Amino acid sequence: MVVIMKPGFTPEQLESAIRAMEEGGVKVMVSKGDETTILGAEGNAAGIDQEKVSLLPGVDRVMRVTEPYKKANRKYHPAGTVIGLGNGAAVGGERLAVIAGPCSVESESQIVGVAQAVQAAGAAALRGGAYKPRTSPYAFQGMGTDGIKLLQEARQVTGLPIVTEIMSTDNVEMFEMCVDVIQVGARNMQNFDLLKQLGKTTKPILLKRGLSSTIEEWLMSAEYIMAGGNDQVILCERGIRTFETFTRNTLDLSAVLAVKQLSHLPVVVDPSHACGKAWMVERMSMAALAAGADGLIVEVHNDPKNALCDGAQSITPADFDHLMDRLRPLAACLGRTL
Repeated sequence: MVVIMKPGFTPEQLESAIRAMEEGGVKVMVSKGDETTILGAEGNAAGIDQEKVSLLPGVDRVMRVTEPYKKANRKYHPAGTVIGLGNGAAVGGERLAVIAGPCSVESESQIVGVAQAVQAAGAAALRGGAYKPRTSPYAFQGMGTDGIKLLQEARQVTGLPIVTEIMSTDNVEMFEMCVDVIQVGARNMQNFDLLKQLGKTTKPILLKRGLSSTIEEWLMSAEYIMAGGNDQVILCERGIRTFETFTRNTLDLSAVLAVKQLSHLPVVVDPSHACGKAWMVERMSMAALAAGADGLIVEVHNDPKNALCDGAQSITPADFDHLMDRLRPLAACLGRTL
């Protein structure tokens, strides 16, 4: 249930509405926008006398919310949320955010060199995997803590916030201290123990959609994090598993539109993992922004042919520079900046 207050309500009227809702056995979250103030019921709202609340002075109307996600729901928070990435960068506002870097951190020269290149091209943040979930146990699993240290070094050189994937609840404390944005990969989207722990952190969480997850399941995973106290969730569409085998996954751009209608959380698109083919990244990036995405996460490697992970979907720094040049006029056409 949400209660929408009338313009010009008094503090006493607001308190009265909150008290009436709490008497129904729920917690109340208050969302204050530029023009509208909304009271959202957390928990089972069946005990609230909807008619009584609707007649209170200062109350405009009362709406029942059927979706199981509350904190992530746009009905509770009509204005889009803007989430800081660090060092002045943000995602969700007028300015589009492009996060770029290699799938895996491989060496000091590789990650620092790529960081400098994507920074020069206009990237908002640096991505790089230190811990890698791989289908094969024999594939490169990442550099672990050494990779985190190299990402920190790249951040020190460039000033770019760093984004990297977490695999285990054992690493939550270390990630909280060392990285700027914690990424939850598609395979861990429904690792509820991990999501609960991340709800206790203070860092933004980039939550990738699961391989075969519905939009509601995706938003419910965001709800797990937000219910724990961390409202800084960035959603990432990275393609879903379908019957098609030409691309690595099927990029679901309709999900961007759907989520923007259902939720106030910002949405970015990962065209690299969605397609699995470097030559598709530019056009799919443009399509993602046209569909309303708030940003992109793009894999960039200095030597894709010899990459230890996902070289086929990685573009070169020169290609990334060209991509950013293509995206700037598109952003302007969309009424946004890059």
